[in-house]
Amino acid sequence: MSKVLTVLYSYTGTCRQLARLMCSQQGWPLGEVIETRPRGGAWGFCRGVLDSWFRRQPPIRYAGPPLESFDAVVLVAPIWAYRLASPMRSFVATHKTQLRHVAVVSVMGGSGAPNAVAEVGRLTGRPPLASIAFTTREVVDGSCAARLQSFGVMVEALEDRSDSPRMPAWSTQPL
Repeated sequence: MSKVLTVLYSYTGTCRQLARLMCSQQGWPLGEVIETRPRGGAWGFCRGVLDSWFRRQPPIRYAGPPLESFDAVVLVAPIWAYRLASPMRSFVATHKTQLRHVAVVSVMGGSGAPNAVAEVGRLTGRPPLASIAFTTREVVDGSCAARLQSFGVMVEALEDRSDSPRMPAWSTQPL
């Protein structure tokens, strides 16, 4: 079984497209965050903006493999109003004890990815292994593929290194 799982939340389908590409490149399994109260129309959009501004955590459900079976989880989520999309915020807050290591992939119209990465760090109590951001345009036109594959290789390498045995701090053995 793969040591890395990808978990996505997608409102428009763009993050789903990116997550599927990454999973096909790396051979990782995929899980999905699903809102229990769908967002539709103008009010759904406004609710999304308000949820982001006020850092609300709407009710969600997770559909995918058991999180505790994986050493690392790559979160793929959009940026809403310069912040992490609220359904992914709910996922991280709810499952933080099951997320051993996380990496963050953000999809945005223009900016806000550093805010999302910082928020994931605050919610989990530790910084993500790695992060990368793409614009919606890069995902739609496919120009993200090479950077995305490099990111996946880096996450695997970082995860392999984080699992390697470490010498105790009091050891007299040279490093």
